[in-house]
Amino acid sequence: MSILSLVRKNFSLWSQTLLLAGLSFLLVLGLGIYTNTSALEVTTRQVATRGAWQGASFPVENFQAYTSPFGYRGSPDGNPGQEFHHGLDMAAPEGSYVRNWWSGSVLEVSDGTNCGTSVIMQSGQWTHVYCHMGGRVESINGNRTLVDRTGGIQITEGQRIPAGARIGRVGMTGRTTGPHLHWGLKYSGKWVDPAVVLRAMYSQQASAGSLSSQ
Repeated sequence: MSILSLVRKNFSLWSQTLLLAGLSFLLVLGLGIYTNTSALEVTTRQVATRGAWQGASFPVENFQAYTSPFGYRGSPDGNPGQEFHHGLDMAAPEGSYVRNWWSGSVLEVSDGTNCGTSVIMQSGQWTHVYCHMGGRVESINGNRTLVDRTGGIQITEGQRIPAGARIGRVGMTGRTTGPHLHWGLKYSGKWVDPAVVLRAMYSQQASAGSLSSQ
């Protein structure tokens, strides 16, 4: 066998080995993503179905449509590739009031990020996030406060707020292509799918005859 033939044979074997290794890596990566996603869905169903949601409120008034679900999606900016969307987008006319989903304390108010003017609430093991609202954060008496004077909103960090109370209005702040509320949920520090929680909430409230009006 000539040297040239030997080189070609070894190169072919080397290429096949790399190809198989690459496919194996992608398979493992894909299975890992699938497994993590499935585990996340199971966890969400578990925490959603064992909750008592009769006192919970739908998070936005004048709701029009769900525009972007929880999970992987294409970039809304048109950038290539996929990104993980840690929440549920709810379209509503600009200025529509945002309601506190569950009674709790204001953990943080913020502005100037991709989330825009936002509120983070803490209710036991649940953390709920509200993004892209109107207004801005100011310091009032030394306390960070979300202020939307036109909408009559003033929310201060540490403040206790009941379920259903108005905590802001739908705006166009942060990274957004249209007026909507981005609503995110965490349970024990882990993101869960808000749509699954809403379905469980609506099922319970409908059975009890106490479905919150939109």
